[in-house]
Amino acid sequence: MSGADPVLWSPDEDRVDRARITGFRRFINERHGAGLAGQDELHRWSVANPEDFWSAVWDHCGVVGDKGQAPFLVNGQEMPGARWFPGARLNFAENLLHGPDLPAALIHADETGRRRELSLGQLRDQSARLAAALAADGVGPGVRVVGFLPNIPEAVVAMLAVARLGGVWSSCSPDFGEQGVLDRFGQIEPRVLVAADGYHYGGKEHRSLDLVERLIGSLPGLQRTVVVGNLEGGEEGPALPAGAVSWNDYLAAPGTPAPPFQRLPFDHPLYIMFSSGTTGLPKCMVHSAGGTLLQHLKEHQLHCDVGEGDRLFYFTTCGWMMWNWLVSGLASGAAVVLYDGHPLLPESALWDLAQREGVTVMGTSARHIAACAKAGLQPARTHDLTALRSVLSTGSPLLPESFDYVYEHVKSDLQLSSISGGTDIISCFALGSPVLPVRRGELQCRGLGMAVAVYDDQGRPVTGRKGELVCTAPFPSMPTGFWNDPGGRRYHAAYFDRFDGVWCHGDFAELTGSGGMIIHGRSDTVLNPGGVRIGTAEIYRVVEKFPEVRECLAVGQPWQGDVRIVLFVLLQEGVAWSPDLEGAIKVRLRREKSPRHVPAAVVPAPDLPRTLSGKLVEKAVTRILAGQAVDNADALANPVALDFFRKWVEGSSGDQSGDLSAGEESSG
Repeated sequence: MSGADPVLWSPDEDRVDRARITGFRRFINERHGAGLAGQDELHRWSVANPEDFWSAVWDHCGVVGDKGQAPFLVNGQEMPGARWFPGARLNFAENLLHGPDLPAALIHADETGRRRELSLGQLRDQSARLAAALAADGVGPGVRVVGFLPNIPEAVVAMLAVARLGGVWSSCSPDFGEQGVLDRFGQIEPRVLVAADGYHYGGKEHRSLDLVERLIGSLPGLQRTVVVGNLEGGEEGPALPAGAVSWNDYLAAPGTPAPPFQRLPFDHPLYIMFSSGTTGLPKCMVHSAGGTLLQHLKEHQLHCDVGEGDRLFYFTTCGWMMWNWLVSGLASGAAVVLYDGHPLLPESALWDLAQREGVTVMGTSARHIAACAKAGLQPARTHDLTALRSVLSTGSPLLPESFDYVYEHVKSDLQLSSISGGTDIISCFALGSPVLPVRRGELQCRGLGMAVAVYDDQGRPVTGRKGELVCTAPFPSMPTGFWNDPGGRRYHAAYFDRFDGVWCHGDFAELTGSGGMIIHGRSDTVLNPGGVRIGTAEIYRVVEKFPEVRECLAVGQPWQGDVRIVLFVLLQEGVAWSPDLEGAIKVRLRREKSPRHVPAAVVPAPDLPRTLSGKLVEKAVTRILAGQAVDNADALANPVALDFFRKWVEGSSGDQSGDLSAGEESSG
C-alpha cells in the first residue's frame, strides 16, 4: 500500500542536521562506535541493544537523579518481569522543575477568554507550598491523591506537589459522571481529593460542587478535600461542601520550608491511569516515575524535537493520558500550553490559540482535524502560524484526506505526525520523526527502543499485511502492574495471553514497506464478513469523505450463520437522510475498497456512543446488535445514545438496510 502513498513533506538538510535525534545518533556512534547512518539503523540498534539505548536516553536527555551502576536492565528477556535501572533514584517533579527559570513555563487559556501564565519559579513555589500542606496531611510515598479538575494550572501544580513527595497522582476531568468517577477513584482509595467548583464548556457554565459533595461521602479513606475556585467569583463563590477547604486557604504560607524532593527507585509508582471501563470496571494501570519520565523525554526530544524555546500544546483533558504526556514537556525545557473548553467554539479556537501563543508543536485529535476540514477552515490564509513546526494527531487513525487538508490548508512546511499508543503504556508505539518524510495516511515510524511488530493469527511477523500490533521486548513505560491485582493475573490476561511473552496491544495494524505504519482500528472490533478481516478505519476513511457525514460507526452483526456489516452514520446538521446517499456510500466503498467492505445496512443515527475521552465505542454497539447487554454504560459520556441501537434491533426484522426510522431524528 505504501508504494502508492505520496510523500507530502520532507525535512530539508538543515532541519535534519539540527534535529535532536540527529545529535542523539551521533552520540550513540561516538559512545558505541556504532556507525549508524539514519533513523532506520538507529531504530534497529535501539531494539537490539535496549540496555545501552535507554542508558543513552538517560544521559543525553538530561535525567536528574542517580542512575546507579550497571546493569541497567535485569531479566531483559522477561515480559512482564524485566527491571529497568534497579539502582537508580530519582524524583519526577524534580525533573520537571529543575531547569532555568522560564518567564512563562505554563500558559493557560479557556473558552471564556481567560488567560494565565506561571513562570517556572512560580510553579516551583506553588507546588512546594501545596506539597508542604499535603505532607502535613500524611501524603508521602505510595499515598494516592486524586484530581477532579478541568485542564487548569492547579492540576499541574497538584500533580507536581504529589510527585515531589513520592505520592501517586490520578485524575478525571469534571465532565465524568458520578458513577464514572467512583468506578475509578473508588478502587484506589485516595487520601486527598482536589476538585474544582466547576468548568466552562460549549458556552455554558457547569457547576460541580454538588457532585463533589457526593464524592466526599462515597470515597473510602478520603481525609481531605481541597476545592479550586475556577468559576466566576472563585474563592468567594458558593459555600464549600462540609469539611472541604479552599485551595488558597490550604496552601502553606509563603516562606514555609519546602519538603525535599523524594528520590525513589526507578519503578516507584507515579500515576494510576484508567482504561475506558466500557466492558466492566476500569482497569487501574500503575505507571512508574522512571519509566514515564524516560519514555516522555525520548518522545518529546527525539521524535518531536522539543526543547528549550518551544511551546508545546496538546488539546486534552485531565482524563486522558495526553495530559500526562503534555505536562512532561516541562522536563525538556518547553513551555506547556493548556486549553480548557470546546475546541470548536469558535471553530478556529485551537488555531487562534496556536497563533496567539506562538505554539511550535501542536497536538490535537483526528476528529478535530476532520471537523476543521468539513467546516472549510483555512488557517494557512487566516492565521499566522509562522512558529508552528509540527502538528500531532491521535485518538483515532488520521484519514489520508486529513493529511491532504493539513498540507493544503494549514501549513505546507511542517511535520505532521499521526501517533498511536495508549493509556496502557502512557506513550506511543508508533509516532513521528523530524528527519523522515511524511507519507499520506501513514504514521512515520516505530518508537525508538520499541520492538514493535505486526503478527498474523499464527504469531508470525508480517509486513504489508494487516494483523495484530505487538511489542516483542520489554520497554520502561510498561505498567508495573494493575492496582489490587495479586499475582498480576489481570495484567497478564490483558496483554500477554494472546501471544505468550509478547505484548499484544489490541490494534489492527500494518507495517508498510517504507518503514511506517497504518492503524486500521481496534482488533477487538475487526469486522469478519465471510472470514475476511476488515478494520473499521478502512471503512471510515471512505465514508467520512462524504460532506453529508459527520462521523460513522461500523460494527459486525451475527447474521444467518455469518457476520454482516452494519454502518451507522451521524449526519451533518441540516442534512436529510436519503436512499441516494446510502447508495452512494455503498458504491464508493465497493469501488475504493472491495465488495466485502460494503455494509449490508446503512442506517442514520441521531448520536454515536463515546467514551468520556471522546472516542467512539464500537464494542457497545456490537454487543447490542448481538443481543447482549452492555456491561458498563456509565463509562460512556452519552449512554442515552445506546437507546437508539436497542430500538433499532428490537423494531427491525429481515434485511434492515432500508430502515429509515432514524431519518427524521438525524435530519437536524
